[in-house]
Amino acid sequence: MTFYLPVAEMSANILLFLAMGGAVGFLSGMFGVGGGFLMTPLLIFAGIPAAVAVGTGAAQILAASVSGAVAQWRRRNVDVKMGTVLLIGGLVGSVLGVEMVRLLRHHGLFDVAVAACYVIFLGVIGLLMLIESTNTIRQVRAGRVVAGRRSGQHNWVHGLPLKMRFHRSRLYISAITPLVLGLFVGLLVAIMGVGGGFIMVPAMIYLLRMPTNVVVGTSLFQIVFLTAATTILQASVNFNVDVILAAILMVGGVVGAQFGAAAGERLKGEELRFLLATFILFVCARFAWQLIARPTELYSITGMGAF
Repeated sequence: MTFYLPVAEMSANILLFLAMGGAVGFLSGMFGVGGGFLMTPLLIFAGIPAAVAVGTGAAQILAASVSGAVAQWRRRNVDVKMGTVLLIGGLVGSVLGVEMVRLLRHHGLFDVAVAACYVIFLGVIGLLMLIESTNTIRQVRAGRVVAGRRSGQHNWVHGLPLKMRFHRSRLYISAITPLVLGLFVGLLVAIMGVGGGFIMVPAMIYLLRMPTNVVVGTSLFQIVFLTAATTILQASVNFNVDVILAAILMVGGVVGAQFGAAAGERLKGEELRFLLATFILFVCARFAWQLIARPTELYSITGMGAF
């Protein structure tokens, strides 16, 4: 069962992309991430042009994140104030990132830049999460008490100015840190077509010291609005959002996110982090191979559009 993608300019199997959307939606609901770290690479590996995969991936993340955010909201796992501060920084980063996409496409460097970003960021984050979660699981199985930082304990973040009180997260910290974190994630959303959860979730846990259950809901909350803004910018500035493909991915993503949220409730925090790290490192390895492997076509001729 095939259909034509007007923006990607290719035919594709509808069942394949339905299943792809469902799988990524499941991960979104389970881990509290937008799923773009997996969706955008899967689209690229399936033959979708990188620029279209990035723009359309952001649109799919929007639908999957809405579904997952609603599920987390019902569980009262969303810190709206923290999510709003993260979103403000993210919107600024998104505007800057969309402009960077335009410039990279103009100079023919976008595909390489996307692959390099995935290898660097996914490799570092995935490795750190894998080490931490593995050590925690070993300590738990050995019967040792895992030392955790309690709410109210301070680190260098608490020494920054412009402090705000986030009641749901039981934090009193500077607004600068979540603003900068949000800006950085906004750049990643625009350039890599990700929701930013693979950066946001670990940073909120280890840097901001937010409770893990609140992290998942708050991450999805800000991803919803950030990806909505990024999708609009990508469509209006870079014309790289394929609405038909996005709709197919959304259908699968909405359904998968509900099952993922339910599955996530049954796993421990360290087990969730271990599984997420495994997925991240797998995608990193695939992109690393793509950078060093001999291409099937050494030369290609394409038209240069006006950007």
